[in-house]
Amino acid sequence: MSNFWHALERPFFVLAPMEDVTDVAFRTLIAKKSDRGIPRVLYTEFTSADGLARADEAGQRKLRKKLAFGKEERPIVAQLFTANPEYMESGARLCREMGFDGFDINMGCPVNEVVRQMCGAALIKDPRLARELIRAAKKGAGDMPVSVKTRVGFNENELASWLPELLAEDPAAVIIHARTRKDMSEVPARWEHVAQAVAIRDSLGSEALIVGNGDVVDLADARRKAGESGADGVMIGRGVFGNPWLFSDGPDATPEEKRRALIEHIGLFQEHLSGFVNEAVMKRHFKAYIGGWDGAKELRVQLMESRDLDHAKSILTSGTEDF
Repeated sequence: MSNFWHALERPFFVLAPMEDVTDVAFRTLIAKKSDRGIPRVLYTEFTSADGLARADEAGQRKLRKKLAFGKEERPIVAQLFTANPEYMESGARLCREMGFDGFDINMGCPVNEVVRQMCGAALIKDPRLARELIRAAKKGAGDMPVSVKTRVGFNENELASWLPELLAEDPAAVIIHARTRKDMSEVPARWEHVAQAVAIRDSLGSEALIVGNGDVVDLADARRKAGESGADGVMIGRGVFGNPWLFSDGPDATPEEKRRALIEHIGLFQEHLSGFVNEAVMKRHFKAYIGGWDGAKELRVQLMESRDLDHAKSILTSGTEDF
């Protein structure tokens, strides 16, 4: 297996892993609507390596659904989290067997439930364990490239000490969310820290790619931030809401195109995830797709009050004269 990261034209663009958002249904739609000339990478939702190792049969089926992907999504990276090197190794091995193109370790999630497990951003406070986890992942991943997604620090910017620890384990890429754990998402991303990460990488002679992340709204913004920071690539998160055309240079979608995309999105959710994921997670997409034109608010209210996804589709397929 080749290291796909280094084959990408730069700057490249990466879909951020977002719980209950970047599932197989949404990623499939994004892949279908991507411009094939634009270098892009898709990430799964982050998944517990502990759960993959310890869950019962029903839990295993649900977790593996989170890691399901289609051939049109490539290159596709699985992201796992754990504080247990044994589970990290077995999780990486499973992802290699499932045919993923890359494997990523979450060392940046700021939520309390994850941090209390010494996972996610908590690993910034334990570089020794972080390095052990990277080594375990690389052992399980074999020739599949291993990357790390992290933040600039826990309570303050610690890149000068934290990033060299990661680079010492020779990851294929390091994704830098330009905030601390303390910041959560409550302050603007500080992209000067991404530039600092690039400078640290260069000073150490590392071949790891640096990918910036935080407050990126679209491809134009991503290209600008890559140019200003020197990052090899840019990861985009919230900019994808209601915008499966994210990896395309086409004009903004019309209301009719958004309506049709949402119908398609619902169909993909029903095809891939019904019975495994609560249909209510689609409601955040209703809010994202439907807005910005006369009558959108009323339609959005109807969708939010719909009985189920079939009812939501019937609402979207009626009254199309308003678009």
